[in-house]
Amino acid sequence: MSLQHVPRLRGLQASLAFLTRLAPGATVEKEDLAGAMPWLPVVGAFLGLLCIGPFWLTLLGGHPMVQAWLCVLLSIYLTRALHLDGLSDICDGLATHLEAKRFWEITKDSRVGAFGVVGLVMALLGQVVLFGELFTAGEYTPAIWVFMVGRLCAVLLGFAGKSLARPGLGKLFLAGATLPSALFALMVTLIAGFFLASLVQLLVGFVVAVSFQVPLYFLARKVNGLNGDFLGASITVGELGALLGLLMVS
Repeated sequence: MSLQHVPRLRGLQASLAFLTRLAPGATVEKEDLAGAMPWLPVVGAFLGLLCIGPFWLTLLGGHPMVQAWLCVLLSIYLTRALHLDGLSDICDGLATHLEAKRFWEITKDSRVGAFGVVGLVMALLGQVVLFGELFTAGEYTPAIWVFMVGRLCAVLLGFAGKSLARPGLGKLFLAGATLPSALFALMVTLIAGFFLASLVQLLVGFVVAVSFQVPLYFLARKVNGLNGDFLGASITVGELGALLGLLMVS
């Protein structure tokens, strides 16, 4: 990767400011959003440390399900539930119509339908249960990595489906889903994984998380479009996949 392809730190600031509460007061210009894409796993590392760190340091030790519930609650607060909103929109659109025009009409509707609620409940319940199982097994450091893998999945999905980008903020992000960006995000995630998880956990967690992106990719092709809702859903589904993969070998 040449120096001209190395992501700029301004992209990290934009990623933190737009997708989390971790950069209050930071100004984000539209042209900065493309540069945010490769930094998503780094943002995930910050979130993972904040959401898992207190329990890794034995806060509420002996109560893994309470720890898991608080971990998910912290994640929701720090991300302003942006990713969950995307998942909800995709579930509403997917469960109602696969005809492209109608799908996008439904996903743009600010109201949440029954399928969106079901998707949210299952995702949040899954996160609490899976984090709880990991914490019961004492696997706190691999749980930090989960936040990175979920955001790597969004970068990889964005790279694979960049040609399907629809107008809007999502398209501004997807402009940064280049091969160098994807390689940078992958490198950062895998290097961190070597320190946070075992080699087997790294392999299985990554494979399961990425495999969970396949339905999203084919759905995007079916409805002829990829936007911010898909990226949000990708992060949530990727986290669930990584958690499940880690549990398979823990």
